[in-house]
Amino acid sequence: MPLSEHEQRMLEQMERALYAEDPKFASALEGSGLRTYTRRRVYQAVAGFLVGIALLMAGMVAQLIWISVVGFLVMLGCAVLAVTGWRKAPKPGERPAGAGRRPLRPRRSMMDRIEDRWQRRRDEQGR
Repeated sequence: MPLSEHEQRMLEQMERALYAEDPKFASALEGSGLRTYTRRRVYQAVAGFLVGIALLMAGMVAQLIWISVVGFLVMLGCAVLAVTGWRKAPKPGERPAGAGRRPLRPRRSMMDRIEDRWQRRRDEQGR
C-alpha cells in the first residue's frame, strides 16, 4: 500500500532531520540498501568474468571449442551484469531513483473514465 502525500512529506521531514542531527549515522543507514546490493552484484560479475576468461583459455589449450564458446558467453553475460549494475548504483548521499516522486495514481479502466464523464454531464445538465 503506497503512502499518502501527507505521510510522504512527514517521512521526508524525518529524513532531513536525521541528516541534520547525525549525517554520519544517516549515511551508514543509507549504505546498507540498494548501493551495497548493486556493489556486491558488480563484484560477482567481475569474478564471473574472470571465470569466463579461464574457461576461454582452458578451451583453447585443450582445443575444445565448445568450452571456449561457453567461456566467452560467461564473459559477455557478466560484462552486461557489471555494466547495468554499475549504472543503477546510486552515488553516496544520492537518493535511489523514484524515492522522492509522488506515487502514481492507479490507472482506471476506460469504462470507469467514460462513466465519470457521463455522470459529470448529467450533473451539469441537471443544474
